[in-house]
Amino acid sequence: MKAVILAGGLGSRLKPFTEVIPKPLLPVGEKAVLEIQIERFRAYGFNEIFLATNYKSDYIKSFFGDGSRYGVQLTISQEQEPLGTAGPLTLLKGQLTEPFLVMNGDILTQADLSRLYRFALDRKALLTVTIKKLVLPYAFGNILFEGDRVTGIEEKPDIVTYAMAGIYVVDPAIFPLIPENRYFGMDSLIRRMLEEKIPISKYEIEEYWLDIGRIEDYEKAQEAYDSHFKEVETVA
Repeated sequence: MKAVILAGGLGSRLKPFTEVIPKPLLPVGEKAVLEIQIERFRAYGFNEIFLATNYKSDYIKSFFGDGSRYGVQLTISQEQEPLGTAGPLTLLKGQLTEPFLVMNGDILTQADLSRLYRFALDRKALLTVTIKKLVLPYAFGNILFEGDRVTGIEEKPDIVTYAMAGIYVVDPAIFPLIPENRYFGMDSLIRRMLEEKIPISKYEIEEYWLDIGRIEDYEKAQEAYDSHFKEVETVA
């Protein structure tokens, strides 16, 4: 099975750390973020992995080589200018001839990736989007009213939302919808598919999930390393 890791982001919100090394190589515990992701993919049976790079691409090439020490076949693709989160896939379309998994390079998760892949194949959708339920505390009481009369109060109710989780299963038949040599994000792809009434399936991640987008998230990743990512067993 094949997977693509989008590792070309600038990591602007993680400065000053990313001024020295690219975000996917930031250390979490004893490993780099990308190492943890590659090991998770291998554990779930993904043995051919593509790294879509841009910023400090040479660092990533030097660090990983051909992937043999991780037990996978690794190919590094470098975009010449930022292409977003969907655009980089077009550089690999000659090699992505079967359904493949895509993950943002700043995601750590214990999601069962092989189960996600099988789910997507069963749905036969061109795109399967993962979501994660987030429960956010609300800092204020919520007043209910009719006209000028108060009818009730909810004391600091939680806000429940579903976030895009940065992991996708993509069928190569989707490539005609993604423009080449142009910045094009997954959000733009989803909007185009909705406009053209092309079905999109969703898969909810119930396991541990973290987007390392901010300094405080990076600190959470350090805390989670021992309990979630230090040891990786083959589970496929």
